[in-house]
Amino acid sequence: MTTDELVNNFPRLYHMAEAGTWESIRKHGLLSTTALLDLFEVNGQHRKQIESAHRPECVTITHPVYGKAVIRDQKPMRESTLLKCLRGLTPSEWYELLNRRTFFWLHVDRLTTLLNAKAYRSRAHCVITVETKTLLLRHANRVTLCPINSGSTIYNPPARNEDSFCTIADYPFEERRKTRGRKGAIAELVVEYSVPDIRDMVISVEHWQQNKLVERVRLRES
Repeated sequence: MTTDELVNNFPRLYHMAEAGTWESIRKHGLLSTTALLDLFEVNGQHRKQIESAHRPECVTITHPVYGKAVIRDQKPMRESTLLKCLRGLTPSEWYELLNRRTFFWLHVDRLTTLLNAKAYRSRAHCVITVETKTLLLRHANRVTLCPINSGSTIYNPPARNEDSFCTIADYPFEERRKTRGRKGAIAELVVEYSVPDIRDMVISVEHWQQNKLVERVRLRES
């Protein structure tokens, strides 16, 4: 797949964050869990519990300079099922692999599914819509694509390992599109560690609860 094909097929990307976190994201960038732990200087056993183990609930961390941040839960991940579908990695290694990355949906339908999931439908979430072209112009060398929802092990999850994440050039888009359609051909676009300049590529920042727009936080001027 080429970057042009990726942009033409998926001109927008979607990220779901904790409501009320946009100002911190605007200032520090969109940070992976690992990057956030680095910034907040979280170390030792507390870091290990967050970064290398399953998070059934959100975790709040604090810093004397940066204030408070919420690290989102991993409710769709069930370790008993993860053990069955992992190949060549331990669960701890898989959690660490995911926590080093930032994730985007390529189609709004996947975002809507997450917003309406039982675990998340009762509260508002921050939805960040990003221009794919600008992100790739700046960060294509750190982008990988994944054919599965790497953070979920429900509903008969497929096997997974480090090779589940492919570079854009190596991703078999045409092959997958023939059997799964355009929407299902790619599940996730992933950026290693962080997107420090995400504010420059944002189309909109909104708070949504299920299918309802609660608040428009930022809208790029045309």
